[in-house]
Amino acid sequence: MNTLYYGDNLDILQRYIKDESVDLVYLDPPFNSNANYNVLFAQKDGAQSSAQIQAFEDTWQWDQNAIQTYTREVEKGGPVADALRAFNLILGDSNMMAYLTMMAPRLQELRRVLKPTGSLYLHCDPTASHYLKVLLDMVFGAENFRNEISWKRQGAHSDSRGYGSVHDTILFYVKSINFIWNDIFQEYDQNYVDQYYRYSDSDGRKWMSGDLGAAGLSGGGYDYVWNGVLRTWRCPIETMQKLDAESRLYYTKNGIPRIKRYLDESKGLPAQDLWPDIQSLRSWHAERMGYPTQKPLALLERIINASSNPGDVVLDPFCGCGTAIAAAQKLGRNWIGIDITHLAIGLIKRRMEDAFGDALKYEVIGEPTTVDDARTLAEQDKYQFQWWALGLVGARPADQKKGADHGIDGRLYFHDDNSGKTKQVILSVKGGQHVNVSHIRDLKGVLEREKAEIGVYISLEEATKPMRAEAAEAGFYHSDTWNRDYPKVQILTIAELLDGKQIDMPPIQQVSKTFKRAKREKGKGADQLGLLD
Repeated sequence: MNTLYYGDNLDILQRYIKDESVDLVYLDPPFNSNANYNVLFAQKDGAQSSAQIQAFEDTWQWDQNAIQTYTREVEKGGPVADALRAFNLILGDSNMMAYLTMMAPRLQELRRVLKPTGSLYLHCDPTASHYLKVLLDMVFGAENFRNEISWKRQGAHSDSRGYGSVHDTILFYVKSINFIWNDIFQEYDQNYVDQYYRYSDSDGRKWMSGDLGAAGLSGGGYDYVWNGVLRTWRCPIETMQKLDAESRLYYTKNGIPRIKRYLDESKGLPAQDLWPDIQSLRSWHAERMGYPTQKPLALLERIINASSNPGDVVLDPFCGCGTAIAAAQKLGRNWIGIDITHLAIGLIKRRMEDAFGDALKYEVIGEPTTVDDARTLAEQDKYQFQWWALGLVGARPADQKKGADHGIDGRLYFHDDNSGKTKQVILSVKGGQHVNVSHIRDLKGVLEREKAEIGVYISLEEATKPMRAEAAEAGFYHSDTWNRDYPKVQILTIAELLDGKQIDMPPIQQVSKTFKRAKREKGKGADQLGLLD
């Protein structure tokens, strides 16, 4: 069963994922770049907005938790413990040390869940790749290292006092020598095409000439006369006749036949460990969804095609906006995704629904399914609760910085006429137990200030009668196009949302999505496997 987990991937791996149940692991863990990545949303007119929310903090601190993890891993002994001790001698009590300490137990768990034929691809940048390679050598064995792939993610970059940093590193390891491998190909470089495919037919088809002689060829060939030339040929005379009839032979000045190898029939260059042919996502790319560090589908499709087969299981333990699992679904693989933020889980759910439709079946584990679950989440983390609640209605989160939302936790946008005017729904989310009529009055004030059409109050607790009366006094928003009145202020409880109730509003168009709508895919239906039985 395709499964999406909310939670710490170390805990999820240990609790839910069986030994040797996964064919391919791809992970793109937050790099130790001391940067806070934020999701930048588009304005209603498509321009970039200053409103942003933090998606994840890409910083690992050497704190009490890191010390405890380090001690626990070192006490286990073995090659990984030796590596961590060596790192500590070199790096001391640094944030890089905290990063490697965090990665060590997770890499060991990922090796455990891999099948003997499985592979792992770890995506990282040059600031940590050399340390991670040593750590992976200890986890998988240096003999199971296959490649250090350089993905050229951008054309040029101006770095002060140094060479431009234009590539990421992808470390490719296998569980054993019997790993799955399918030959894949890259497009030819244009210089190669210009040099070798320099001939063209009258219809413009480019081709290069290939030798048909078999002299010195292992296994020998076929001796006969062709076009007055007696030679040992690579193919029998019947094949030569067929090639000639199809105008696929080219004759040199000496009358020697050579075969035309057409560019449009070539698979390309067998994939190398330098990948300059896959562009990183730019603002104009249709698949870009606005999530930081989003990788292109083509990158994941290459990895999945090379190291798995249809029906296999692909796992991404840091799945972010879900590119790996979207690629897996598209290519007919089963998948497991894990992420620690409800923002990411909500985005992935929306992305998969947009790309593959309601027919796609998968399970979400770790999200609240009851009011009690939701209350627990609200007590643990206010913002995770808000992101989860907003995800239930497909809303766009507002800036999470304290005092920056001005009474707004989320927004939805819609168009319901031909005026071109974008209209909005303002959302306020309350996870506390104390709800009162002042909250509705405040929401009405925000509606007036923002000139919004509809306001929605989402609450864990039941609304009081005065609250509902205050909401009713706000009246209605009338849509001429749909010839309907919609309550201007609406109150929805978590219990109602969990029961399937939604906001009463005009139909939502693309502009309303929390992130850009994912492209509709024609994914192959993967066989569903009982991974967790």
